[in-house]
Amino acid sequence: MLVTSGMSYADWDLDQTDSQLHFMSVKSTSIAELHTFKTITGSLSDSGKAELVIDLNSVNTNIPIRDERMQAMLFDTVNFPLAKLAADVDIIAVKALETGQTITQDVELKLDLHGQTQTFPAQLQVTALESGKLMVATTAPVVIKAEDFNLVEGVNALRDVAGLPSITLAVPVTATLFFNP
Repeated sequence: MLVTSGMSYADWDLDQTDSQLHFMSVKSTSIAELHTFKTITGSLSDSGKAELVIDLNSVNTNIPIRDERMQAMLFDTVNFPLAKLAADVDIIAVKALETGQTITQDVELKLDLHGQTQTFPAQLQVTALESGKLMVATTAPVVIKAEDFNLVEGVNALRDVAGLPSITLAVPVTATLFFNP
């Protein structure tokens, strides 16, 4: 097993192939569905600035017409094509990790979505992998509320067009992200 003497990399870029960002919606009171975004980019800088950019046009619900409706009616991707997430991590602790070691960090996530910006507390688990790679994962879902981002009208429009009695106005979001040096 490769063991390093701590990280010495300047910046890390998001591995788009292996990274995953999921959110779950609940419709009709009890039907839970898992969704993802196919296109996310990001980086972690040498100063500890983590940034993630989510292409909202890449929403993937496994139902193409629902993807299109979410893009148009919920996210309004013509006007707001991207969501941006930022956080500051303790880069000294990250760089001190040996291959295979994991640390947990409490961070404030800043989310810019649909023209609104909110912050959320989150706990992240950071693991040093071989060749200087990092895995960063949420330890618990981060709950995003539609009302915080002016998305309630969009959720209601989706509910009406689908003929559903309800769609929850809060969704749990989880992430497992891989960064390459």
